[in-house]
Amino acid sequence: MLRLGRREFDAHEPVIMAIVNRTPDSFYDQGATFHDEPALARVEQAVAEGAAIIDIGGVKAGPGEEVTAEEEARRTVGFVAEVRRRFPDVVISVDTWRHEVGEAVCDVGADLLNDAWGGVDPKLAEVAARYGVGLVCTHAGGAEPRTRPHRVQYDDVVADILRVTVGLAERAVGLGVPRESVLIDPGHDFGKNTRHSLEATRRLGELVDTGWPVLVSLSNKDFVGETLDTPLKERVVGTLATTAVSAWLGAQVYRVHEVAETRQVVDMVATIAGRRPPAVARRGLA
Repeated sequence: MLRLGRREFDAHEPVIMAIVNRTPDSFYDQGATFHDEPALARVEQAVAEGAAIIDIGGVKAGPGEEVTAEEEARRTVGFVAEVRRRFPDVVISVDTWRHEVGEAVCDVGADLLNDAWGGVDPKLAEVAARYGVGLVCTHAGGAEPRTRPHRVQYDDVVADILRVTVGLAERAVGLGVPRESVLIDPGHDFGKNTRHSLEATRRLGELVDTGWPVLVSLSNKDFVGETLDTPLKERVVGTLATTAVSAWLGAQVYRVHEVAETRQVVDMVATIAGRRPPAVARRGLA
């Protein structure tokens, strides 16, 4: 059982996490949801399309203009409060590695802290414990926030992913984060080259076998683009193919830009696997 905010999800229930970036320079939409009204419209659309979690980020993942903790909080805290007011049952996640921002967003209703940089600020898990909210424990290969991988090497990338994410998850529970609210994320592209991200996908079942719910953030990433030699806006098909593989191998939470398309993919896989009945089944019955 995965418990986040007011929601509980069965162990094999696929969960969609919709990305809403409060940044003027996000890699995918180039700031389309930087301002409040477009961002709130995006939340409404994502919820209507089947997203159970809204992931709000105030800092672009890649290199760029410096964003202080104060500026990150300015971009996210008020928005979290408004989403909480308008959508009381949606799970609100905040993509941050800073404990100061984590504390500020938890104060106004965040349910989950998405630590995409793998515990670089160990106090963030302490904040999650203090507020009783969820935590995403990610493998980033020890990279500093907002840096790109350069000649990174692993003897066994999946062994390293397991060591780091399970260690972070166990530490979080030891601090008091509810066990049923902790997820692990292999961190595709973070501290990894394309071959590493592909291997992490191929061996995702090893993460699932730990018993921790697995979150994957695959949407339109560079490893998809390099695998197919496609530009940013032509990576949806590759993303959905990778999503289908991840769903078959047992990932539970999918952090995405395309909510409706991802919902269809994970529902189809779950139905083929026998974990979900068809929405309708009329053909050949009359």
